[in-house]
Amino acid sequence: MAVWNLGSINIDHVYQVPRLPAPGETLGALDYSSGLGGKGGNQSVASARAGAPTRHVGAVGPEGRWARDLLSDYGVDVTHVRIADVASGHAIIYVDPAAENVIVTFAGANHTADAANVAAALQTAQAGDTLLLQNETTAQVEAARFARSRDLRVIYSAAPFQVEAVRAILPHVSLLVMNAGEAAELRTAFGELPDREMIVTLGSKGAEWHVPGSDPLFMPAFKVTPVDTTGAGDCFIGTLAAALDLGLDRPTAMRRAAAAAAIQVTRAGAAQAMPAQAEVDAFLSDHP
Repeated sequence: MAVWNLGSINIDHVYQVPRLPAPGETLGALDYSSGLGGKGGNQSVASARAGAPTRHVGAVGPEGRWARDLLSDYGVDVTHVRIADVASGHAIIYVDPAAENVIVTFAGANHTADAANVAAALQTAQAGDTLLLQNETTAQVEAARFARSRDLRVIYSAAPFQVEAVRAILPHVSLLVMNAGEAAELRTAFGELPDREMIVTLGSKGAEWHVPGSDPLFMPAFKVTPVDTTGAGDCFIGTLAAALDLGLDRPTAMRRAAAAAAIQVTRAGAAQAMPAQAEVDAFLSDHP
């Protein structure tokens, strides 16, 4: 089995700020760093670090080759990461002392994917593999349709949230992932939540896995002191996808994902903060 990910690769510019800026305000940063990010890149690193063979499908600009190389260093197969003729995607991230953040993204090379190169990349995917998708690339619907035709599990993170994007891709999705705010928006737009297997993440409270006809599976978050919550949701889903790919059941996969996210938020950064499988094992041993 393997985890495939049609996902964004961003260069993150992270500013530590005394508070999140108000409209029209000029605010001095306390610190600055840059690194690998993007919802797709984060999820791929989390999946690979969690022990699943992980293959990323995406693109960077000519100046972003180091980001592709760094994905590879983290154990991600980057055979299908193209070098596009536009700038790499990037994100501007403000993080306050309470570890809350505000993020602005630029798509760049992430919006150069089309149905043809996605289909070519997924030609060797096997039934039972997993495809991760998010709303930071193009060709999501085509990828989801192609994956389902080959009996892959399709896990779709509906972020950044767009109602019409969800509506278009939903027929091809195995597992829909949203945070509580996105779920509320979808309920308003649809009149009710779709009769679909889904995970709703609840931030510091934990997450719920909804299966039609069953009571939700609730997994509380582990109590830690956060340093930076950037990428926490991506860590959770990437780890969950890896756990499912490795054959673990829902409760065990959710618990491992919650543990990985708890470790990740105690570190600065996004992709570079994703824990290794052994670190999650040790954390769970200390939190029976």
